Amino acid sequence: MKNSYLLVFALVFSLVLPAFAQETGMLKGVLKDSKNAPIGFANVALVQKETGTAKTGTTTDEKGNFQLKAPAPGTYFLRCTFIGFQPTVSESFLVTSADFSKDFGVLVLKEDAQTLKEVTVQTMRPTITNHPDKMVMSVEGTAMAAGSSAYDILTKAPGVWLDQDGNIQLNGKAGVRVMIDGKLTYLSGKELQTFLEGMSADNIKDLEIITNPSAKYDAEGSAGIINLNLKKNSLSGFNGSVYAGYQNNTMHGYANGGNLNYKKGKWSSTAMLDVSRRTRVRTNTMDRAFNEGGHITTLTQKGRENGATFIPNLRLSTDYEISAKHSIGMMANLTYQDQETDFNTDSYLLTGTPENDLFIQARNHTEKKFGNGTFNLHYAGKLDTLGSTLSADLDYADLIFKGNGDFRNFYQPADFSAPAYLDQLGSDNPSGYQIWSVKTDYARPVLKNGKLELGAKASHVVSDNDLQFFFVRDNQKVADPLRSSHFIYTENIYAAYANFNKALSEKIQVQGGLRAEQTVAEGHSVTMNQTNPRQYFGLFPSVFVQHKVSSNYQLNYNFSRRLDRPSYHNLNPFIFYLDPYSWAKGNPDLKPQYTNSFQLTQTYKDAYTLILGYANTAGFMAEIPLQNNENKTTEFQTRNVDNFENVNANLVLPVKISPKWEVSNNLSLEYQNYTMYLADKNRQNEQVFFFAQSNHNIQLPKNIRMEVNAGYQGPSAYGLYKIEQNWWVDAGLKRSFMKNQLDLSVNITDIFKTRKVIGAANFDGNINAFDQYFGMQSFRVNLRYRFSRGEKFELKRRNTNLEELRRTGN
Repeated sequence: MKNSYLLVFALVFSLVLPAFAQETGMLKGVLKDSKNAPIGFANVALVQKETGTAKTGTTTDEKGNFQLKAPAPGTYFLRCTFIGFQPTVSESFLVTSADFSKDFGVLVLKEDAQTLKEVTVQTMRPTITNHPDKMVMSVEGTAMAAGSSAYDILTKAPGVWLDQDGNIQLNGKAGVRVMIDGKLTYLSGKELQTFLEGMSADNIKDLEIITNPSAKYDAEGSAGIINLNLKKNSLSGFNGSVYAGYQNNTMHGYANGGNLNYKKGKWSSTAMLDVSRRTRVRTNTMDRAFNEGGHITTLTQKGRENGATFIPNLRLSTDYEISAKHSIGMMANLTYQDQETDFNTDSYLLTGTPENDLFIQARNHTEKKFGNGTFNLHYAGKLDTLGSTLSADLDYADLIFKGNGDFRNFYQPADFSAPAYLDQLGSDNPSGYQIWSVKTDYARPVLKNGKLELGAKASHVVSDNDLQFFFVRDNQKVADPLRSSHFIYTENIYAAYANFNKALSEKIQVQGGLRAEQTVAEGHSVTMNQTNPRQYFGLFPSVFVQHKVSSNYQLNYNFSRRLDRPSYHNLNPFIFYLDPYSWAKGNPDLKPQYTNSFQLTQTYKDAYTLILGYANTAGFMAEIPLQNNENKTTEFQTRNVDNFENVNANLVLPVKISPKWEVSNNLSLEYQNYTMYLADKNRQNEQVFFFAQSNHNIQLPKNIRMEVNAGYQGPSAYGLYKIEQNWWVDAGLKRSFMKNQLDLSVNITDIFKTRKVIGAANFDGNINAFDQYFGMQSFRVNLRYRFSRGEKFELKRRNTNLEELRRTGN
């Protein structure tokens, strides 16, 4: 931890350390309308003249200023677009070296007479844009983002929906990897959900949905990657914002924080602080049927979960430009979570024999504390005038969990013929993870209009989970060895990749890559004194073909092979207590799952997109409910089922109803087919699944923006489960004051309280059914104030592509 403290000290010190060197290698200018008024939040794309491909881009700040890093040598032009104005392109220019700079001065956009009927032009930006390799959903400045968490925003992304446990799925597939600024998070399950709930959506610029990543990315993540890009702006002088918000979902919560940006010469530093109280409300009705030779025993349970988590999160980053060709950076993310949860249930066990029927009242209280420190050192350099680049990253993460539980179960005959008796249990669960990762990436132009990328990565993970379970007898703890477990898991992954991209003609561009990953791991049960070593090697190819059929129509073909490794806690062979009749059990024999994915993307007029895809997953990891007819308990265990097929079609359909009313529509149709061999029988679970989401941006009088988000999720399949349909409507209002420095937002989510998760699994007449509501209905109000002081306000964006291991959590 000593090194961690030194790194944090260096980051804080850099926030106030000025430097005075001048920047080189920049493209800058300002966009204005015909009346010399600045155009804020317009799109500026840097386009390569030979291929017509956008290489990078940015948006103007509120004063119309834009700034871009100079690209690799070549001929380019700028394309400037904004709703209500005619697209404008600059004259082409030749970039000769990395030191090339150009000031475009004032670029004028002319109003579109066909669409601009009003005197005042309101800011209305597209919510979803499409790129050859990803889909981007804008978040910055939207009414729905204000006061929301990152988790809330993810649930509104195209193709994203939640399973029965609140886990994120993409296009009907589990195995989504969540990244922040190109860097994989270290969490999954409830820990990932809590972490994202503690991150303010106000600090998110956009999110990228990458369904078929290239070989440059880690091979893990069969459903794809969702990357959250934060507002990592470098601002001349001293700039920032502060915000405060309140939320109610039958419990009181809040979110406060802000960000500071400092830029002087070659130094660029950012600090973000969020302090929130996130609340979790869940109501659950569970019905189970145990079929024992035709004799049915039922267990009916009604429960309510109330939880609150206090989450301070501090993110510090700084970048220093050693020269026009070399830069270094440091980042630290420090998160603490203090969570208390009460889960109370009332259950009836009906056996068909009244004297054996039971009423069970469970009062469970858990407390969890979680510390997460992640640190990064980054180098980026341009090696020559041809455009060769080299980058390197060193990452370290230290995660500490401390949890304890108190489980009080009162048993009473259902006919109240005898008094209730108490069975009290408890648990202590300290655990931790240490993760080291180092990677390097090299790229250089080759041949004509070609690019070669090479890279390598190594990571080392140690997971230490110590679960101590006990009975409470006469206020004394008595160890329960059958449910106690100390499990240590060590894993090393070594990876290398090669990726080649080339334009074969003005209309066809190809990219091919191959990634190799070697995994060497060992699970050691200290409790059982058993060691389970495992090694496996995989090759993961990817192929992309981009065909520009015409100026309005483009085709993209891609294929990739990916995998999902088991999460560490799923490999722990011991029991995790849920309630007297339910528990989860780890599976040390769990193996990775492998997915082959094909995708065809058709894009029309850079706006309308139809994606056709097919994915086949071998050894799919699914949760299987195993019911015991003797003691009427249910054990949940993740197992490798035989196969999962997914055929999908996804349509992105933007509609402009009027200059002040724009709609982003996303429609998905999928065929899901799970096949598995369980209990000496071949089983199949298939479903045609439909998903629709429509997001409306409406500019109202008095500079008020309204957003309405509506969605429908049809019946779906997941492992053995059948999930029923649900739908929802969210709405938000936003108004700016004080020359757009102060924003007031009001939001209501799940207005009609319809976003329920209802489903069931039928295993040879043994039924596990549930009806859950995750407290999605909430009211939020949020205020944000932006300020700037110092030099002229100039906007500069920098996103790093960092990848990291993520499989901790529960």
